[in-house]
Amino acid sequence: MRKDATRQKKHLWYDFLSSYPVRFQRQKTIGSYIVDFYCHLAKLVIELDGSQHCTESGAKQDAIRTAELEMQGIHVLRFSNYDIDTGFENVCASIDQVIQARLRDEK
Repeated sequence: MRKDATRQKKHLWYDFLSSYPVRFQRQKTIGSYIVDFYCHLAKLVIELDGSQHCTESGAKQDAIRTAELEMQGIHVLRFSNYDIDTGFENVCASIDQVIQARLRDEK
């Protein structure tokens, strides 16, 4: 993980994803992008967004990035740092539900 990882990224990694039964990678390069977290088995990217993503240009760049990843069959889940701070258990449950559904669909 990059040295400048946010507290929220560290929290999600150390308190959920690092011990999740399906392997995740941190700061994974996919094409020209570096994603926060990636699960190859579920073809799932998880992005945690800070305030810079709330601007019009940030939202536009996020939409382009998401569309390009989805064209590769990769599903993108986005959460805000606020989501992590105020609803960590809900974020984890959402991630788990998406992974389980994607793994079922792969069978």
